[in-house]
Amino acid sequence: MLWSLLKILVFVAIVGLLALGAGFLMEASGGVQIAVAGTEYTLGPLQSVIGFLVLVGSVWLFFKLLRLLIATLKFLNGDETALSRYFDRGREQRGYQALSDGLMALASGEGRVAMTKAQKAEKLLQNPDLTTLLVAQAAEMTGDTRKAADAYKKLVSNNSTRFVGVRGIMKQKLADGDDETALKLAEKALAIKPRHEEVQDVLLGLQTKSQDWSGARSTLTAKLKSGSLPRDVYKRRDAVLALSAAKDILNEDGSIEQQERAIEANKLSPDLVPAAAMAARAYIAKGQARSATRLIKKAWDVAPHPDLAHAFAEIEPNESPQARIKRFSALVRVHPQHAETRLLMAELNIVAEDFPEARRSLGDLAEKNGDARAYTLMAAIERGEGSSDAVVQGWLAKALTAPRGPQWVCDNCHHIHAEWAPVCENCGTFDRLSWSTPNTPEMSSATGAHMLPLILGAIEDKSQDAPIDVPEEVEVEVVDAEVVADDAVQTETEEPVAEDARR
Repeated sequence: MLWSLLKILVFVAIVGLLALGAGFLMEASGGVQIAVAGTEYTLGPLQSVIGFLVLVGSVWLFFKLLRLLIATLKFLNGDETALSRYFDRGREQRGYQALSDGLMALASGEGRVAMTKAQKAEKLLQNPDLTTLLVAQAAEMTGDTRKAADAYKKLVSNNSTRFVGVRGIMKQKLADGDDETALKLAEKALAIKPRHEEVQDVLLGLQTKSQDWSGARSTLTAKLKSGSLPRDVYKRRDAVLALSAAKDILNEDGSIEQQERAIEANKLSPDLVPAAAMAARAYIAKGQARSATRLIKKAWDVAPHPDLAHAFAEIEPNESPQARIKRFSALVRVHPQHAETRLLMAELNIVAEDFPEARRSLGDLAEKNGDARAYTLMAAIERGEGSSDAVVQGWLAKALTAPRGPQWVCDNCHHIHAEWAPVCENCGTFDRLSWSTPNTPEMSSATGAHMLPLILGAIEDKSQDAPIDVPEEVEVEVVDAEVVADDAVQTETEEPVAEDARR
């Protein structure tokens, strides 16, 4: 309010001063005489002031027109002038508008509209750093891979956009299935931007796919340094890579270096079961049975696993079944109620032909949480105790369609693997296999359902069975769980612990 009042007062004061000055000039005498071509002109004071103001305005207008004339001549000559800059500003505005429209069309999935706007922006802006990328992405959306590749090559030629161009061509090669070229481009892209997380992941995936374990470990270290990978995950994946480099340890040409890598993998991640099993075999190959035993016990304490039991059996391959049961007691007492422990002890007692103890070891596992392995062991126990064929066939029939139990399953695509691998054979992801029960509750078989009427007998109570004389020509030797599974059901994988025990 005060400021508005002050402005009004100033305006009134200026008007008053101008009116006072005009009145003074009108009352004043004298003036200015001007002689032009023999004619004299006399101007009063007020007229003189007005004439002076008109003269100043005319001079100012003359110089403005002169500058406009000079600018027009320069414009026609091709030089940069205010006039050319005026038209340039208008062209830039239209170009940026076309660029904005192209980006919006690209985001909304309108590839052809985006391409049209990109070409218009390219003509108006003359700024390839912005428009070439839009052209490349619009061309990819419309399926014009050749035009997109040409655009990315233009970006590669400029230092400021080199990374964008290399990354774009890399993604094209990945889409085409050219992993070899994509690997080289990923290495170049990572050299330009070492902390780029997407390129790190792509390069790591390609290196593991091509089994370049040394290069993959370097890339993994780069991910750790850039902060894109937690240290605990880094240790596990580094252990997986070290283990992958030592995977041929059991071959005849397995080197000492591979044995050391297996031991290194176990040190990096003691809870990684394949690393523990392979490191134990490395110690066995060196004749260090005590170190192998200590390592397996430590891993078994974390998670009992059949691969650990297999490696533990290899420490003393020629021992008797009774001696093996005694030696394994130090291992299994860590988790006596664990399902894997009970299954393992049942197998060992079957090999030792102590079928009542095998039944006690298995307990109610077959009834409460039965899978194909448990049912097959029950069939072997029943056969060893002399049960009828109907009882044995009943357990085998249940094993035919029962869940297979824990297996190596990919967490990404849920593909089931016969053995552990660093890379999923189905989807190609790295370090995604875990020992778990598959989502499919039952084993699918095209012929299993039709075979049931032929092999299924009522599961009889053993106490109600009368002794059956089995003819010599059909008498079957007591076998362990894996033989029953392979020869009768063909659904259970080989159990190496029992096989070693038989030896």
